[in-house]
Order: sequence, then C-alpha cells, then structure tokens
Amino acid sequence: MPVASMPMTDTAARDLFPGALEMMILESLRRQPAHGYALVQHIQQRSNNLLEVEEGSLYPALQRLLKAKLVKAEWGVSSTNRRVRTYQITALGLRHLEQQISSFERMFEGITLVLNPSRFPAS
Repeated sequence: MPVASMPMTDTAARDLFPGALEMMILESLRRQPAHGYALVQHIQQRSNNLLEVEEGSLYPALQRLLKAKLVKAEWGVSSTNRRVRTYQITALGLRHLEQQISSFERMFEGITLVLNPSRFPAS
C-alpha cells in the first residue's frame, strides 16, 4: 500500500513539533554544506518521501538559523552556472543540534511510553 506524502507547509512543520524542520536542516548540513534545493531533496530522500519541504517553510527556517548563527551562508555558482546560496552548519549549530537530538529522543521515549504502555511496563 503506498504511503501518502505529507507536504511540509508552514502548518505541517508546526504540527510536527517546534524546531523539527530546523533540526532536519541542521542534520542535513552536518553531512555537507548545501543549497536550498539540495536540502529539500535530502530531507525528502532520507524520509523515504514521507516529508516534502516546501520553499515557504524552508527559507524562513534557514533565515532563523542564520539569525541565530547556527548556520552561515555564502553565495556561489552552481554546476548549472546559476547563482546559489550555500549553507553550512557552524560549531554553535552543531552543539545546538546535539542538544536538540537529545531532547527529541527523551520526548520520543515519553510519547512511546504513553502510546504503547503494554510494551514498557511501569516500574
């Protein structure tokens, strides 16, 4: 049975949990610097096409990350000779990402305990 994709509109991004899109962007940039379109493609591929990040969500998130100095950007030229802005995670962004992943894992564990009480009996 095919899995429907969930476009990452501003509303859908907020429905995940605050900071989810930013965390996925930072994780994508941890592996290598990228421009906006490459970030969209990476998130979509890594999620097995379950998540589609739209420009209306991506670029405001990138601006928030730039403002917080979690990423830096520079202008360059793509392989197709187009001007592109390439984003790179900063040391501060890397520390922030590690903290966010840890916090997410704790939250996910709590949600799992609530949704599957029989799998994890109370101590």
